[in-house]
Amino acid sequence: MSETVLIPTDGGAMPAHLWLPASGTGPGVALMQEIFGISGYIERRARHLADLGYVVLAPEIYWRLGPGATAPIEGPDALQEGVARSGAVDWDAAVADGAATVQSLRDREDVTGGVGLVGFCFGGGLAFAVAAALETQDPAQPVDALVSYYGSALPGLVEHHRVGAPSLHHFGLADDFIPVETVRRIEATLTLQPETAIMTYAGANHAFDNGDMPWFHAQASELAWSRTAHFLADRLQKSTGASS
Repeated sequence: MSETVLIPTDGGAMPAHLWLPASGTGPGVALMQEIFGISGYIERRARHLADLGYVVLAPEIYWRLGPGATAPIEGPDALQEGVARSGAVDWDAAVADGAATVQSLRDREDVTGGVGLVGFCFGGGLAFAVAAALETQDPAQPVDALVSYYGSALPGLVEHHRVGAPSLHHFGLADDFIPVETVRRIEATLTLQPETAIMTYAGANHAFDNGDMPWFHAQASELAWSRTAHFLADRLQKSTGASS
């Protein structure tokens, strides 16, 4: 079960959702939403991460759009509404809000070990941009891990931003929004950066991890999540004090 917390930003107090592990303490994960907001799917993944021992903080990235903008997007027109709402976001402000989320985790006494970023779709690209921005601000304080699922903004980001933190990227090879040729270009660019792994999944479409969407691919979802869990455990649970 989550609780709502407020994160200070340059634009005011941003609402966010906090999940704690059973132990009450653990490494931190800043969870970046997909275009549908903090949906039931994002909440489930947050609980899964908390069950793995992480303190999870998911910011309401749409909060700057005004009252009602943070309501989860559902229903038959969800895709169109999600695209429209995400397109209205001030990208630089969203990156700053993501960075504030990471800092909020670093400041918490119940966060031990490292602090990482996990993002899906819109949030996958945002997580990458946040990691890059944090390294630019302070090269001595990068995030300890980055996991991006089919980051929709990555095609426009990878040639201009560098992320030195250990990174894991998941892409479906049947993605209607990110063609295979683009995935391969992203792979060629990102693998020039240290400790970066690109995992691809044959037959998997965009949003293959979201069980509430028609593109859900059970086999790819299970395999990608297993890889994510192992990656985070290796990078965050061993990073004691790295993000303090």
